[in-house]
Amino acid sequence: MADEFSERYGDLLTGSYDCVDRIVLNAYYPLGPNPGGFRVWWRRWHQDSDEELDNAHLMRLAGRFARRVRAWAGEHGVPVIDCKAGERKHRIAEEYLSEHTVGVGVFLILVARAPAIVWKVKRSSSGVIRNLEKTRQYVNHYSFHIMDPAWGHLTIKMSGQSAVRGAGHPQRPRVRRLPSPNQRHPLREGGQLLHSGG
Repeated sequence: MADEFSERYGDLLTGSYDCVDRIVLNAYYPLGPNPGGFRVWWRRWHQDSDEELDNAHLMRLAGRFARRVRAWAGEHGVPVIDCKAGERKHRIAEEYLSEHTVGVGVFLILVARAPAIVWKVKRSSSGVIRNLEKTRQYVNHYSFHIMDPAWGHLTIKMSGQSAVRGAGHPQRPRVRRLPSPNQRHPLREGGQLLHSGG
């Protein structure tokens, strides 16, 4: 008998196990990997403006995210552990769980360096953006270890560079109905066209 997770995400799974070792969700925003999408994401967040889109602001956002994660963890008594290269993070979490009693929610944050996309902004002498250069650099990735009442121990992993949207500026997706001549009702969420009904 399939569990609820397998039933819900069955079309995305290529195999199955009788016993789940761990659940790791990698946070990802689909606009990030290409320059046009990254610029659209930035403009949505900054009232359709590129004025502050520069390397200094991007570095500040990543730094702000790191400080806020650590400040939140300190306020809530959640340990933050900086991991070395090659350390098995799931083993650190398993060891922590064997030695501590945890409640529901985030109980541990592990930080490790790994490659991620980092955008470099190049402007002309007049201040116009000439190029958004995609680079891959080692940056901090944050593994938020969570105790869920239904699933047990699960992890949400995200890069500090691509996490800037969550750095104190939450946004809910904008969904609006578009006129449709047929019975299907298209919805537009952000830049994605969805269809409901059928």
